[in-house]
Amino acid sequence: MFKPLIFYIGLRYTRAKRRTQFISFITLTSVMGIALGVTALITVLSVMNGFEAELRQRILGMTAHATLTGKYGQLENWSAAENRIKNTPHVQGSAPFITGQVMINADRRVSGSMLNGVMPDYEPRVSEVGDHMEEGKLTDLVPGEYGIILGSELAKYLGTFMGEKITIISPQVNSTPAGVVPRMRRFTVVGIFKVGMNEYDRNMALIHIDDAAKLFRLENAVSGLRIKLDDVFNAPKVTQSLGSELSDEYLVSDWTTAHENFFKAVRTEKMVMFIILMLIVMVAAFNIVSTLVMVVTDKRGDIAILKTQGLTSGSIMGIFIVLGTIIGVIGTVLGTVGGVLLALNASTIVSAIEKFFKVHFMPGDIYLISELPSKLIWSDVYLIAAMAFVLSLLATIYPAWQASKINPAEVLRYE
Repeated sequence: MFKPLIFYIGLRYTRAKRRTQFISFITLTSVMGIALGVTALITVLSVMNGFEAELRQRILGMTAHATLTGKYGQLENWSAAENRIKNTPHVQGSAPFITGQVMINADRRVSGSMLNGVMPDYEPRVSEVGDHMEEGKLTDLVPGEYGIILGSELAKYLGTFMGEKITIISPQVNSTPAGVVPRMRRFTVVGIFKVGMNEYDRNMALIHIDDAAKLFRLENAVSGLRIKLDDVFNAPKVTQSLGSELSDEYLVSDWTTAHENFFKAVRTEKMVMFIILMLIVMVAAFNIVSTLVMVVTDKRGDIAILKTQGLTSGSIMGIFIVLGTIIGVIGTVLGTVGGVLLALNASTIVSAIEKFFKVHFMPGDIYLISELPSKLIWSDVYLIAAMAFVLSLLATIYPAWQASKINPAEVLRYE
C-alpha cells in the first residue's frame, strides 16, 4: 500500500496548481490551525506547571512540610518532642513556633495579620524567610526587646519603616478596674521581608518566640513544631510513620492536608485547560477532513486514470493518507517548536510586553504571585505532539476511503 509512488503522488498533491489555489489555501490553514493549537497547548500547560511549582516552592518555603502539635493545640515540652523526632528518617530539621491572629496599628492604619513567634537560630532549619529579607535580619529579633519583622506589602500598607513603633492588639483581654480591655504591646520594626507571594507579604509578621509567649500568655508552651523533610512529596508517608511512633498526646499533619484543596483546584484547572485547548487541535484536524474531501473531488479524474493504470483501491487510499499525514506532521512540528520556544521564554516575553505597554498582567494584590512562571515538562510535549499526530492521522481515513471507492468507469464516461 505504501510504496515510493504513493509517497510521491501524496507529496505532489500538497503543491498548488493555478486552478487549485483555494484548496492549497485551505491546506495551509489546516497546517496553521494544528500548529497554533499545539503551540497554545504546550505554552499554557507549561505556564500552569510553572505556576503550580512556584506556588508549591513559595508556600513550602514559608510553611512547614509537616507540623507536630499537642492534643489540645499547644505543645508543653517542645524540646522533648524534638528529641523524639530528630532521628526519624527523612526529617532534616525542626523548629518551635507560636502563631495567632492579631490587629496591627500604625498611626491611623490598622490591619489584621498572622503573627508568628519564631526562634531566629532555629527558623532557617524549616523556613526560607531569612533568605528573603529586604531590610534587617532574623537575628535582630532579640527576646525582651519586642522587635517585629513585617511583610513588605503589610509594611507598605501600614506606612511603616525600619525603627518605627507599631502596636500589636491581641484578641486576649486583660481584666482591669476600668473593665475588660484587649492586650496591647508596642513593637519596634526591625526588619522587612518579601517572599513575592501576596498571602505572606501582606498578611504575616514575625516576632521572637519568647515575646509571642508573653503576648499570648503561653508561658513555657508553644503552638507546635514545624518539621522540614528531605522530600516534600514523601510528607504523607513520613507523617503517618511519625503518628504511629508517637503517643496519642501528639498530633501530626503535613502540607498536603493543609493545602490539599488548593493544589487539587490547580490540578483540576490544568486538566480542564488541557481538554479545552485540545479541542482547538481537534478542530484543526477536522479541517484536514474538509481539505482532503475537496482534494478528492478535484482529483476524481486523476484517481480514475490511476486506477485504470493498475493502482489498487488500497494504494489510492494510501495517497490521501500520506497527504493528510504530511499536513498533520508539518503542523505538529511547527506547533511543537513554537510551543517549546514560547514556553522557555514566556517570562521574558511577558516582561517585555509589560514594559513596552506599561501594564502589569499579574498584580500581587489580586494574584498569589506577581510574575508569570513557566516550567516545560517534556513528557507533556511528547503527549501533545503524539495526540496531534494521531488526530491528524484519524482525520485522513474517511476522505481516503471515499477516494478509494471512486469508480473509474463513471468518472471517465464524460471525459
